[in-house]
Amino acid sequence: MIAASAAILLFGPTMAVADAQPTPDLPAQLVEAVTRDLKISPEEYLRRADIAQQVAAFSTTAQRQFPATFAGAWLNDAGNAVVALAQGPGIDQAREAAESAGYEVRNVAKSESALRGEKTAFENWLAAAPPEIAALVRGVVVDPVNNAIAVRVDQAGLPLPSFIDPSRVVVTAPPVAGERVELEATPVAGDGNGALAGGDGYASVVGRSSLRCSLGFNGTDRAGNVVNISAGHCNPDLGSAGTDAAAAVYELNGDRAGAQLGTFSKSVLGAQDYSIIRINDNARARFENNLVRVPGNAPIAVDGVATPVVGAPVCKSGARTGFSCGIINGVDQTVQVGDRQMTQSFSANICALPGDSGGAIVTGRLALGISSASSVADYPICEIPNIIGAITGDVPQLFAQPLSVVLSDNPGLAVRTN
Repeated sequence: MIAASAAILLFGPTMAVADAQPTPDLPAQLVEAVTRDLKISPEEYLRRADIAQQVAAFSTTAQRQFPATFAGAWLNDAGNAVVALAQGPGIDQAREAAESAGYEVRNVAKSESALRGEKTAFENWLAAAPPEIAALVRGVVVDPVNNAIAVRVDQAGLPLPSFIDPSRVVVTAPPVAGERVELEATPVAGDGNGALAGGDGYASVVGRSSLRCSLGFNGTDRAGNVVNISAGHCNPDLGSAGTDAAAAVYELNGDRAGAQLGTFSKSVLGAQDYSIIRINDNARARFENNLVRVPGNAPIAVDGVATPVVGAPVCKSGARTGFSCGIINGVDQTVQVGDRQMTQSFSANICALPGDSGGAIVTGRLALGISSASSVADYPICEIPNIIGAITGDVPQLFAQPLSVVLSDNPGLAVRTN
């Protein structure tokens, strides 16, 4: 059963359809995904991504200057920025600042600070709830569009605190990390050749255990080592990361492992989900690029790092399903994945399947996040849950690790950009 996530989907793509034609800015496969999944032109995709980062910067300032009245910001279904304001000290100045920036202003009842207080109160309630109730709650997120907090649960009718709006309780199947796919890993000798980019596949191997994942963003660590940033759960032996016994990463040749590329130098799995793969010296040149692609096809060059914004268009690349795109519908989200609770994650209505996790997520030409968990990982192809979602509204959900959090947690770590 796919996740019944329609209620938390704040808005869908517009209905204007554009022809999938390659542009100088985007590779043909990404243009195809944008026009197919978002129903907008590649130029509009780039415009919306840019507007989202502009309003993200505005929000950072507004949170600091107008804490009693700022109530969040997002892109509406036309791809334009909206700033929500609640009554309180500084509202006139906040309104003037937002309108001067060209943003629509929406009057709401609760400030972002008040909503975050409700989110904290719910998390405290959940910590004290009976285990049989707590086990059925999958996550909570501030929903700025509806000026409320939204709660994901496994089944309807749970007894929840009175300040939770029943219309914002979303019944959803538990998201799972979709890469737990065993390979017949038969490493071969040789260094391999050709550039490797975000979205290309790799096998992680330790002993007899192997997993299939996708490369994330290329970069360097504080010591200048060449690295790739991927998912934490793509490491089959978390405890060995950074040691001489660390799990190895191999290039994928079909369903078999090819040349060794590196080892896991750090893996985090819990509140966050990321790995830093240190690339072997003999493979360094293959990772000295800022590219994201569908394996074997033309890439997009990353030229910066972005902040997740509700309503922003995003596209993921993975070795299993290539490029697919959607709209961010939750940021700074707490969500239960298996026996771990991710915090600060974001989600989007994107299909991802086993083998895609660890792959790069971009908005426009900016690096945004790492694919972590999917609500439809049990399906063999994306066409099935996509069709079901179009009929029922139960759209696929991809949960992701923000790249900005990874960089903040690892001073000196940098993503390659233009």
